[in-house]
Amino acid sequence: MPTAPANGIDLVYETQGDPADRPLLLVMGLGAQLTAWPEGFVDRLVDQGFYVICYDNRDSGLSTKFWGTPDVLALFSGDTSSAPYFIEDMADDGVALLDQLGIDRAHVVGASMGGMIIQAMVINHPGHFLSACSIMSTTGNREVGAPTADAMTALMRPPAATREEAIEGSVAGSRIIGSPGYPESEEAIRARAAAAYDRSFCPEGTVRQLAAILASPDRTEGLRQVAMPFLVIHGESDPLVTPSGGAATADAVPDAKLLTFPGVGHDLPEALWGEMIDAIVANIELATA
Repeated sequence: MPTAPANGIDLVYETQGDPADRPLLLVMGLGAQLTAWPEGFVDRLVDQGFYVICYDNRDSGLSTKFWGTPDVLALFSGDTSSAPYFIEDMADDGVALLDQLGIDRAHVVGASMGGMIIQAMVINHPGHFLSACSIMSTTGNREVGAPTADAMTALMRPPAATREEAIEGSVAGSRIIGSPGYPESEEAIRARAAAAYDRSFCPEGTVRQLAAILASPDRTEGLRQVAMPFLVIHGESDPLVTPSGGAATADAVPDAKLLTFPGVGHDLPEALWGEMIDAIVANIELATA
């Protein structure tokens, strides 16, 4: 996979589709690599006429890793001094990648922490984007979107010491945060976890990304200034970023559309890809109408 210097670091990225088509940047979430975007999901976007760009965020996958261990307990208490960077810095990374690729303006979709990142992108770099979609994410207001106790326990579990522990942890975590109405087979979860581990395993990077989430400011007021087609997608059974986070995002952005799915947790069930992508495309079409 190619690597691009972006915002002073190296980002590994992947493109699919015709470069002459409409550029669409996809941004993944906490500890997730670009390969976490389901292949079939990306294929459908390409079939819809998009040039899709996915990349590994800093501290995940094959992109630049940082250093240091943040004090997570202090961060939860409001002391942000140990955070190595912020969501805004991660947003700058994606914009710098577009610049390196010679793309002046793009559409953007982000999932979970990726939704937070794309929110910061359109707030701080509005001229680079034509439309945005925030999936299973929140505004940074600590009063909304808070995880359930079970989801928090899954999020804060000790890092795996072996490949098998990583796979088992992924299975256990998926059972807590996955979609109760669209359960995924254990075989599929194991295969995905094994592939992710074999490509890159960096739990300390995930902790640094979590620190960025906890240390970054509330984006609500910035979102009120966003003036582009904006779609919010959220599962009604999401325990990791509870639905109030999606509702607050849609409430903050003028004229945003909120699309929720019963029985959906913190994932992208294949049975709903068609409906989700139709909504994303309809939002994008508003930008060119």
